[in-house]
Amino acid sequence: MIDEKTLTEQYGYICTLLEERRLKEALAQLEALLWQYPNWNLRSALEQLQTSYSYMLDYMKQGTMDPGRIAMHRQLLEKAWRVADTLRVVNMDTSSPKYYFQMRRHYLQQSQTSAIAKHRGLYNELMSFADEAANIGQLTEEQRYALLQRHDQTLNELFLTIWSSNPLNEEEEAAARELLDSDTVREEDLGLFISALTMSLFEYFDLRKVILLVDAYRHQEVGVSQRALVGFVIILFLYRDRLLLYPELVDKISLMADELPALRTDVACVYRQLLLCQETEKIEKKMREEIIPEMIKTVSTMKNIRFGGEEGDEDNELNPDWTNAFEQSGLGDKMREMNELQLEGADVYMSTFAALKNFPFFNAMPNWFYPFSRWQADIYKAMSQSELGKSKILDLIARTGFFSNSDKYSFFFTVLQMSGGQRQLLLNQLVEQDEVEELAEETNAASLRAHGRRPSTVSNQYLHDLYRFFKLNVRRGDFWDFFKEKLDLHHVPILSEMLCNKEVLLPVADFLIRKEHWTEAIDLYQELDRRGYFDADDAETYQKYGFALQKSKRYAEAIEVYRKSDALRPDNVWNNRHLATCYRMNRDYQAAIAYYEKVAEAVPEDTGVVFYISSCLAELGRYDEALNGFFKLDFMQPDSLKAWRGIGWCSLVLGKLEQAMRYYQQILERKPLSMDYMNAGHVAWVMGDIPQAANLYGKALATGGSKRAAFIEMFDKDIATLLKLGINEDDIPLMLDLI
Repeated sequence: MIDEKTLTEQYGYICTLLEERRLKEALAQLEALLWQYPNWNLRSALEQLQTSYSYMLDYMKQGTMDPGRIAMHRQLLEKAWRVADTLRVVNMDTSSPKYYFQMRRHYLQQSQTSAIAKHRGLYNELMSFADEAANIGQLTEEQRYALLQRHDQTLNELFLTIWSSNPLNEEEEAAARELLDSDTVREEDLGLFISALTMSLFEYFDLRKVILLVDAYRHQEVGVSQRALVGFVIILFLYRDRLLLYPELVDKISLMADELPALRTDVACVYRQLLLCQETEKIEKKMREEIIPEMIKTVSTMKNIRFGGEEGDEDNELNPDWTNAFEQSGLGDKMREMNELQLEGADVYMSTFAALKNFPFFNAMPNWFYPFSRWQADIYKAMSQSELGKSKILDLIARTGFFSNSDKYSFFFTVLQMSGGQRQLLLNQLVEQDEVEELAEETNAASLRAHGRRPSTVSNQYLHDLYRFFKLNVRRGDFWDFFKEKLDLHHVPILSEMLCNKEVLLPVADFLIRKEHWTEAIDLYQELDRRGYFDADDAETYQKYGFALQKSKRYAEAIEVYRKSDALRPDNVWNNRHLATCYRMNRDYQAAIAYYEKVAEAVPEDTGVVFYISSCLAELGRYDEALNGFFKLDFMQPDSLKAWRGIGWCSLVLGKLEQAMRYYQQILERKPLSMDYMNAGHVAWVMGDIPQAANLYGKALATGGSKRAAFIEMFDKDIATLLKLGINEDDIPLMLDLI
């Protein structure tokens, strides 16, 4: 018996070989693996594969024309993958402590006939639930609760059964289709079934389940179709190369894209939402460290402000100073930023609800994926037996798309834990807010419910549910967290036709620029450029492309792209400034000066441009011109340490030692760097003041963190200058020892 880690590594290597279509090597690796884990059925299947492949290669070697060779090669690759999958799973079934294999050990003890019967039994229970629920008003409260409890248990059993099942056979697939096509099964129940298919495919490849997901996108209920869409997009990403072995699937999705124009739009939307999910940790950090503390701070400083009261109408006007205080506090900007993130679809509630996933409800894996429903037994019981059932606000929260399904459950279970008085206080506080009362009005409530049923809202909610499961559930270590992957969906072969167009890729590239994902943005711009999607007058897109390259320190490439933008829109100040920066970083100082001078013509008061022109002149050894530039900067921006450093260095190189020392002394009285002490030490040494030079060098070493190697490296760069200024080369090692 081999250990799980070794098996996983060997299985991964075999998958890599198969992805690269190196079938002979993959078969050899499978044979070696089967020696470690003998299995007669798998060995027999492997031997048949090896024989078939050997014959195919022999025929090819003899020059035999075989029109079916490509199809046969594809079939052999697919069969090899199935052998590898089965070998991995049957070995893990006996030993792995992961939850998935624990469930398989529990559910796979029954025969195949029993498994089919169980599937059909669970499906029939769900299909009959609608009839029972229609008569729920005739039941006692205890009977209602028992009915809903039984329904929850059925759903839980269904999820775990589908999740842990082997690849479906033809009969099981037919039963699953019957469930999906049923008019009586609730949308929420089908949504959970779709999640079970998706989560099962994360663990064990099954073409029938993939096709079920793809076909479920046609379902009339948005909660089913959008879950299916998210599921098969992720699965196509996960098995991007393997699925090309199934031309019928490729053709099916291509045909669907032609028949259903919304598919392209929906896939592009899910792509953006997936990328946005990957920003959740940054958003959570910003909420935790910036927005929420600022809100608490501002509320504290404004706590005595009264907004109206029982006074006359003449006293109800808000003091404009309050608005000013709100804006000056910085909270206004942060609230607008939070609102913009929410409108964009960002997950702004992760930090709020992360601590509310400890309810027993979340101990059951299926509940992380169950669409929020007032038919959930505990929710139904609480809402029907308390004042919660009469709350328009809670009803609104349950129906709208503000929170993910998982977060709605967290919210309601939190409210249920409160005492009656606390709950009433919370409801009173909610209702007292005019905005919330207004939202609860019939017209607005209907509008918000409609928003909650939009395809983009449903898919976004579901992705947030998935994100919470992979990040927060107690068994998260047992699962592959695809949110950590590089989600380059436009490179997924089956999706590329839908995604690789300007209307999709440009907004995604802009999003990546805003989120500072430079490498991913470059990849997209290169794809756009390769496909000829840059317009003849698209100067701005070239600027963004160049900016991503610049941020990645690929200065030569950035220059090339910026120059294309310059050709389309000459003398653009932003473009010229960045061209100058890239030339400077690429050590082409003459070209940098030319572009900085263009910027200076347009913005003569820009002190940064003056500084960089002077710096480039100094790098070119034109110290007189550089010195004049630094003096100009000192005039434009008094007390500028950058100007003083430039004046000090140029004065030193030009032999104007008193002037150099005067400016370095000014710097040392402010906020000196290690470099400033060193340069001042150079001046003192050239002036012949060796004790002062040694003292300043010592401070340079101490300021730099006492790292002698770094100090020596910095000192070595200036040796040529010191020698030109008359320092004896033989004295240099003595000075270093003196320090």
